[in-house]
Amino acid sequence: MTLKKTAISFLPNCFKIQASIRPLNKPKKKSAIASHNSFPRISFTDLSSSTISEDISNSLAGSNLHVFTLAELKLITQSFSSSNFLGEGGFGPVHKGFIDDKLRHGLKAQPVAVKLLDLEGLQGHREWLTEVTFLGELRHPHLVKLIGFCCEDEHRLLVYEYMPRGSLENQLFRRYSVSLSWSIRMKIALGAAKGLAFLHEAKKPVIYRDFKASNILLDSDYTAKLSDFGLAKDGPEGDETHVSTRVMGTHGYAAPEYLMTGHLTAASDVYSFGVVLLELLTGRKSMDKSRPNREQNLADWARPQLKCHRKLNRIIDPRLEGQYSEFGLEKAAELAYQCLSHRPKARPNMSTIVKTLEPLVDFNDVQIGPFVYTAPKEEKKESKKDVNGHHHSHNYERNRTKSPLSPHVVHSDPNIHHRSVGLWPSSPMQQQRLKRG
Repeated sequence: MTLKKTAISFLPNCFKIQASIRPLNKPKKKSAIASHNSFPRISFTDLSSSTISEDISNSLAGSNLHVFTLAELKLITQSFSSSNFLGEGGFGPVHKGFIDDKLRHGLKAQPVAVKLLDLEGLQGHREWLTEVTFLGELRHPHLVKLIGFCCEDEHRLLVYEYMPRGSLENQLFRRYSVSLSWSIRMKIALGAAKGLAFLHEAKKPVIYRDFKASNILLDSDYTAKLSDFGLAKDGPEGDETHVSTRVMGTHGYAAPEYLMTGHLTAASDVYSFGVVLLELLTGRKSMDKSRPNREQNLADWARPQLKCHRKLNRIIDPRLEGQYSEFGLEKAAELAYQCLSHRPKARPNMSTIVKTLEPLVDFNDVQIGPFVYTAPKEEKKESKKDVNGHHHSHNYERNRTKSPLSPHVVHSDPNIHHRSVGLWPSSPMQQQRLKRG
């Protein structure tokens, strides 16, 4: 079943929509884990057609959201010029800009990302308003910061903090890019997990519903922040066990029970997290039609292998070149296996996931330098004598390599294994990887 975001027709002039995010409630006390400010979530029906910007600002009083004009956003993006183009998603194109107090008093000078709603795209006014509502209320180090918005005539725009490293999807799957190290991958997984845990444990729980690599943005230090809240939903409360909703999201990441029933729970996000964790471990996309049939769906292909330690080296991203924690890999694989359980109640909650990932970021068993091994050549190489009359193969001469971390020469004779301190793969799994090349 192919799953994609359902297109919603654009509603000009911010018409009232009869479906409500949540009725207007009285403000609640600030929560220790919830946002800096706790606001009643606004309803689509609470917004008048002529004063939407004012209504949002009043409803989210204290959120410090700025209401920009279209002219101001054209100014900071040079009329949305191609030179400032950052990318495009289901919502629409994104351009880079720069704001400061010259544009608006009280603005911090900083680069920003301006997202413009594509009137013919897959998302519409409903998703735009959902994004403003959630990110206007929620503040957390692992959620992207919404600085302001624009609602002018038919135009809908959002202004975010600029994330210089773009999305995890681009960093992980972009051709010719430098491979992310093991510690950075675990740091990204941990940051994203903290963002989801914050949403699930807020005083008004939120189900993200569209957790995937392209919605995880990275700052200059690879700190992960969740973005694109257009499909987010308020979680079940009281005696409710789930939220019934239309099936929306991205194929390859959506939980199987959600696909079949439309029942949305926090466990649905946990399954999606497991898929992203698999992407970080394997370097493979959640769905890849270019691979053999049985390998196209990453979760279906990889999950059976996660419990067998001998098979882990078959699925680990080869671009890591052995530079990863073996113990950390086993723990992360076990965690992914649990997240991808077809029984939602068997999946761990996000707080448990955070606790499991925290010790995996820094491990002292990560290999800090490669062991140099050169496979023997089949063809014979012409040998020559040195001044003492000894024969030396040209192939052997090429195999004399210095470790980048040690002045000692590492000899890679195919019949003799030499040890260089700190570089030799001592475990059976690492030696097996070496023999397999």
